[in-house]
Amino acid sequence: MDASAIKLPQPGFAALIFDLDGTVADSMPAHFKAWCLALEDHGAPHVFPEDVFYAMGGRPTRDIVEILNGEQGLKLDPDAVALAKKRHFLNCLDEVKFVDEVIEFARANHGHVPMAIASGGGRIVVEKTLQALGISDMFDEVVTANDVENGKPAPDIFLEAARLLGVEPAGCVVFEDAPAGIEAARAAGMEVVVVPAPLHLD
Repeated sequence: MDASAIKLPQPGFAALIFDLDGTVADSMPAHFKAWCLALEDHGAPHVFPEDVFYAMGGRPTRDIVEILNGEQGLKLDPDAVALAKKRHFLNCLDEVKFVDEVIEFARANHGHVPMAIASGGGRIVVEKTLQALGISDMFDEVVTANDVENGKPAPDIFLEAARLLGVEPAGCVVFEDAPAGIEAARAAGMEVVVVPAPLHLD
């Protein structure tokens, strides 16, 4: 990724909130692999093209299964697929790397302003990812899909992060890569830094 592709915020923000997958962690290829394996486990291979996967980035796993069911006439069990997908992803954690420009900015601001992770993933997967990257202690709060009623693109997850940090939403800057997350952060009244997707083309 070209560092100049990320337009970093000007000083003056009160808090930083980071999405995890595709933003702090270059984990989307591992998530896509896990999705493919989980859907194959349930007899539904080739129903989730990669471009559709990236377009749905940031949404909770169960919501994605329900969307696939509706769009493709499937009858997948959202809970069973989500469990399989989580299991496969946890087996792929060694493939997850940093998005260098984002983690460098986070490290530079660590200890200077409150910082949170606000991820559409489940609590266990988010915590395991942070642990695998060795950055669990960098963030003051971690908010996941398990902590709010409505996932992205609803603003709930970012508003909850701001509440836990003790900062007004307007003082927060959000780093996000996915359309649903960008929409959610803007709906929360926060400034958004858009993180371009890392390239994985050979």
